[in-house]
Amino acid sequence: MEQKDTLIVFQDSKIRRILHNNEWWFVLEDIVQAVTDSKDPKQYISKLKQRDEPLAEGWVHFVRTLSIDTPGGKQGMNCVNTAGGFRIIQSIPSPKAEPFKQWLAKVGYERVQEIQDPELAQKRMYELYRAKGYSDEWIDARMRGIKVRDDLTSEWKKRDVKEGVEFAIITAEISSATFGMTPNEYKDFKGLKKENLRDHMNDLELIFTMLGEASTAHVVRGKNAQGFVENQHAAVTGGTIAGNACKELENKSGEKVSTNENYLTIPESQKRLERSAKKQIP
Repeated sequence: MEQKDTLIVFQDSKIRRILHNNEWWFVLEDIVQAVTDSKDPKQYISKLKQRDEPLAEGWVHFVRTLSIDTPGGKQGMNCVNTAGGFRIIQSIPSPKAEPFKQWLAKVGYERVQEIQDPELAQKRMYELYRAKGYSDEWIDARMRGIKVRDDLTSEWKKRDVKEGVEFAIITAEISSATFGMTPNEYKDFKGLKKENLRDHMNDLELIFTMLGEASTAHVVRGKNAQGFVENQHAAVTGGTIAGNACKELENKSGEKVSTNENYLTIPESQKRLERSAKKQIP
């Protein structure tokens, strides 16, 4: 992602940010630095939690450790979304906090606009992926995959499947039946750590991921699956449908669908051009 997308300038202070779950998250140290001029924002944050007991108790609910680009490479850093930023700034006794609150309010307003008009969020996401170096063809597949995933998770929520651990277990069942690997095993296969696995899949991998999840949703509705166990069984069925199709393609083409390729160093669009050039060589 380009610098203009990963940095926000607030009163001459640079606030790093990252898109996580379709929402902007901001580096907490950068916010504290901007609002307080503290020479040691980590120490300031530690003291802040000591002074504000309710803040410390609710810390895990609005602070996330996300992978942020630093001069020394990617590093896990505490980040907050707009709501979390507001909560923390409330505990900072600084006159510089008020304009920052106004700025965060603007970010929150933009988020509300996106919720009211999902096309705005989709357009913004499309632009972000393009800035990261993805081709339009890949982005189209990725966006369709997001819609399929949302459709499936909506079914799970309606059928008493709990978000978090149960979602993860069932997702792993689909992936195992489709590719022979759980998402964590797939990330290891591709040499990924905290990166989003699907952001490093090629077109075919995205397509078969979609097929597994779309098939699962179809089975869930057809069988009216209720609760974790029934939906887990439906996931195995849906993943197996995609897995059989995947094996059929591999048998006919002689090439594996799953690859260890990732886009950590070379953007997807560049790799696409390189593959296209190779195919044109007689």
